[in-house]
Amino acid sequence: MNVLSLFDGISCGRVALERAGIKVDKYYASEIDKRAIQVSRNNWPEIIQLGSITEWHKWGLPRIDIVIGGSPCQGFSIAGGRANFDDPRSKLFFEFYAILKHYKPEVFLLENVLMDSKSCDVISSMLGELYPNCVEQKQLFKTGRLEPIMLNSALVSAQNRERLYWTNIPNIQQPKDKGIMLKDILEQDIHTYNGVMVNGAAIRNQVTRSGIEEQLNIRKDGKSNCVVSTFSNRLNCVSWCHQIALIGPGGQGNRIYSIDGKIPTLGSQTGGKAGPGSCLIGCKQIGEADLKGNDSIRRVYSPDAKSPTLTTMGGGHREPKISQDNITWRKLTPIECERLQTLPDNYTAGVSNSARYHALGNGWTVDVIAHIFKHISLHTPN
Repeated sequence: MNVLSLFDGISCGRVALERAGIKVDKYYASEIDKRAIQVSRNNWPEIIQLGSITEWHKWGLPRIDIVIGGSPCQGFSIAGGRANFDDPRSKLFFEFYAILKHYKPEVFLLENVLMDSKSCDVISSMLGELYPNCVEQKQLFKTGRLEPIMLNSALVSAQNRERLYWTNIPNIQQPKDKGIMLKDILEQDIHTYNGVMVNGAAIRNQVTRSGIEEQLNIRKDGKSNCVVSTFSNRLNCVSWCHQIALIGPGGQGNRIYSIDGKIPTLGSQTGGKAGPGSCLIGCKQIGEADLKGNDSIRRVYSPDAKSPTLTTMGGGHREPKISQDNITWRKLTPIECERLQTLPDNYTAGVSNSARYHALGNGWTVDVIAHIFKHISLHTPN
């Protein structure tokens, strides 16, 4: 097959195709980040680099069987202020759409973050126009829209990473939970790593289960169902949370969840309370690092749960931090971040550590993409 990967990054899609057992003839990649391209070339020198997606009219490619890509997500994310299609990066989706319309590939896959329903409906409606006869996925259609599937990397990795996937690949189900936790992917006896590792001062504000039990009258047999995502009731809830108590009367922000079950994803927060979110396999924050800066960079997580979603981690102690012994903390290494994305160890070696972190935050969780690709057949409907 000839594959065209848009916003290719470090070619996680190429790794996923190989892992899914799909033979690739030519793999064309559109990417503009020089450090990401270097990582790609280090691992796949045969990949044909095309440059910016905005120059696609000049490419003149042969028949393309598969088009894949994860268009820039910053404009759709909460962290990016949800400028949506007013953000020029978000508008690159329309280039993705134009390329699909031009090459008419038999298979396509588009990935992005959870976004508001208006932006989602624009994407779903346009893709539904291009692929109206996707019979196997007719249950995903609503008035002509090709609806996304939400998959969480937490099911196949140690990272909590919700993403939406639009595709005409049929019969995709949620992958089985492999039960991988942070402790399963950690390098052993790490103290320093090229100056990246930081042993912090004692973790402060540590919260223990026993501390909660002393303060609350806990109903140990109580359970709650998943909190349905306010993004869309079309998205499946992955697993169950175990609610064990309430701080006060009513309200989702007053719920206390058992550390023996799952935790809900934090939504937008007002008044110090978590908003509603999808119920997911969660991270477990056990304290804060003694660092200056906002709350998000000070969070220290237990290795017995999941890692938070990797970001581009552009300096300023933004790398995820884990507890080493409930007393000190350290940052995750680049190799550990590769494992969170289910990439081979040292896949991103050959560039600076900051470039490695940045590229990994922009990348795909390979085993999620391989799970989707395993459903490809030569008779995937258009």
